[in-house]
Amino acid sequence: MEGKGSGIANFVEGAQPYIAMISLQFGYAGMNIVTKVALNRGMSHYVLVTYRQAFATIALAPFAFFLERKVRPKISFTMLMQIFLLGFLGPVIDQNFYYAGLKLTSTTFSCATSNMLPAMTFILALLCRMEKLEMKKVRCQAKVVGTLVTVGGAILMTLYKGNVISFFWSHHNNNYDLQSSSASSNYYSFESTNQDWLKGSILLLFANLAWALFFIIQAITLRNYTAHLSLTTLVCFFGTLQSMAVTFVMEHQTSVWNIGWDMNLLASVYAGIVSSSIAYYVQGMIMRKRGPVFVTAFTPMIMIIVAIMGSFMLAEKIYIGRVVGGIVMVVGLYSVLWGKYKDYKEKEAIIEETTIVEPVKLLISVDKFEKNKKKKLATVVEEEEEEEEETTTSTALNDIEMQRNDTTSNVDDNNNNVAKLPRLSPLPILVVIAMDEATPKDSD
Repeated sequence: MEGKGSGIANFVEGAQPYIAMISLQFGYAGMNIVTKVALNRGMSHYVLVTYRQAFATIALAPFAFFLERKVRPKISFTMLMQIFLLGFLGPVIDQNFYYAGLKLTSTTFSCATSNMLPAMTFILALLCRMEKLEMKKVRCQAKVVGTLVTVGGAILMTLYKGNVISFFWSHHNNNYDLQSSSASSNYYSFESTNQDWLKGSILLLFANLAWALFFIIQAITLRNYTAHLSLTTLVCFFGTLQSMAVTFVMEHQTSVWNIGWDMNLLASVYAGIVSSSIAYYVQGMIMRKRGPVFVTAFTPMIMIIVAIMGSFMLAEKIYIGRVVGGIVMVVGLYSVLWGKYKDYKEKEAIIEETTIVEPVKLLISVDKFEKNKKKKLATVVEEEEEEEEETTTSTALNDIEMQRNDTTSNVDDNNNNVAKLPRLSPLPILVVIAMDEATPKDSD
């Protein structure tokens, strides 16, 4: 039971980045639908971007202040410039260009051009050396081929029309005044001029390029500024100030700032809270673990979600070409994700190997230290024993030497005593001879 529980927990933990990114794509798709309606009703996209960033800042600031109060790092001048650049690339350039292109084209076309984002991000990541192009490895080939297939599917989904697919929900009557929006969302209708479509395409292209640069710089900034929530709040705050300055320059009428309890307010609040605050924070957390290519690889899903939501909410028509292109994009998407999954597993294996090898090295070093310590102790004991033996030997030698000296002194004393005796006259020769002859008998 414990094994099954741990297996389920590991599966849920591994699936969290995928679930989070798929949920964000639904949020982005809803933002496209709501903002398209607001823009068609005459709302300025400069004002929309400003309000969007303002609502995002208000929603994030309390959480960032209290939750990351102790872990928030100090901001250096270089880091401040990076945050300022993030606020300029994301809120100002990307969103203004994207909304302008969306207003000139349609939700379907704008989402289709967003599918170029994984390819742009992958190329920029290679240039910044955040991704390695090792074509000999299968996982790298899968990422490259998957990116190309995803872009090809997006192009096919946009250019190939085919027959209309009828759904039961597409026949309902819509009470909203959105029929003009539904008609203008058809890429193949010529209600808009070709010049508008060309301008919109260029604006959307620059918007995706700015968004790809935003991902790259965000990944670099997160290496030093680890407080994700505070970083997101600062980006939205700087984006609000910069967007406000751009709006004052581009819009000269004060009436454009007026919004009521209508679709304009809903678009601003929804885009600010869902697409800016929540999306920026979740993307930053996932990007730090999986990298920018993993985050942008889910972008093609917006096209499929918008096509379904548009047919249900805006009574848009779904064509066979879009379905075929969507299937091709899904194939490319899973190819990229497979390559990123292999990268993630390889990094995880390296980290695990490092964490296992280091304790082993530590244990070996401890064992060596203990052995050396024991050897040193044994050497010290042997040296002490040798010193004791030498001390004992030297003491014994000293005693012998003292005894020898005492004996020598006694002999000398005896000699001195003998010397002090009075000298007798020599014995007669006969007496000496008699004594010599009597000596052997005594010895026997």
